[in-house]
Amino acid sequence: MRVRGLDFAVWVSPPVAGATPILAINGGMIYGHGLLWPAFSPFAAGRQVILYDQRGRGETQTPPGLRAARVEHDVLDVPALRQALGIARWDLVGHSWGGGIALLAAAADPDGVRRVVTFDAVGATSGWLDELHASALAHLKRRGAVEEHRRLALLDPTALYEPDAERHAGYSRTMYAAWFHDQEMRTFAPPHSLSRTGATIASRLRREGFDWRDHYAAVCAPVLLIHGSEDAIPLAEAERSAALIPKARLVAIPEAGHMPFFENPAPSFDAALAFLDAPEG
Repeated sequence: MRVRGLDFAVWVSPPVAGATPILAINGGMIYGHGLLWPAFSPFAAGRQVILYDQRGRGETQTPPGLRAARVEHDVLDVPALRQALGIARWDLVGHSWGGGIALLAAAADPDGVRRVVTFDAVGATSGWLDELHASALAHLKRRGAVEEHRRLALLDPTALYEPDAERHAGYSRTMYAAWFHDQEMRTFAPPHSLSRTGATIASRLRREGFDWRDHYAAVCAPVLLIHGSEDAIPLAEAERSAALIPKARLVAIPEAGHMPFFENPAPSFDAALAFLDAPEG
């Protein structure tokens, strides 16, 4: 689809009459929609699920003026995509950075967003990001992941202040083990994904920091924050976000890290679907 001057790759499940469609927004900053599919397929049992590759990721066109790429551009793409699809109102479901984008988009497009669900969304300020490397190392040490701890300890997170796509891809794969609570899943790694756009945006966020507290506070849609209790992004970060968002509720998922929909899917989807299907008002 042509959206804001770029060709976006978009995937949709079959429409469901009378049900509000869902836009799924993946995290990872350098990855495409594949991080969420088929993991998010339970949503498609009762809703149309729309997935897309963010600008310059996956199969979506890379924007011109790459040096100027910012997460705010990703945010503005969400309401523009809704309008291009001819959807009056939808629900947003985002993971990690995608959860942050979902909340920022809900603040920017209040008439177009009915409800928001986030899975382990990033915090409203960049303090958690500054502490993430140390938190991940401590998490791996507690889990007895000796080799994974050794590999991550060799990397310098300040190198990610530069928009080197190879460096961001390598760090992301090395870091991945720290996102899991389950020892059996820590060997899983995402594909080697190169995105100059994603690396540029991620490096800018790390280098310059961010403060989205006013935007989170401006979200008028009901929000459910789902967060793995064993995430390397502390549960306290989700608690701070919940305190900012006027109609937010937090659900902690036990025995789960950064991706509770992988590690403990039953309570994760039960909570999300009950929230999305609850009567309005």
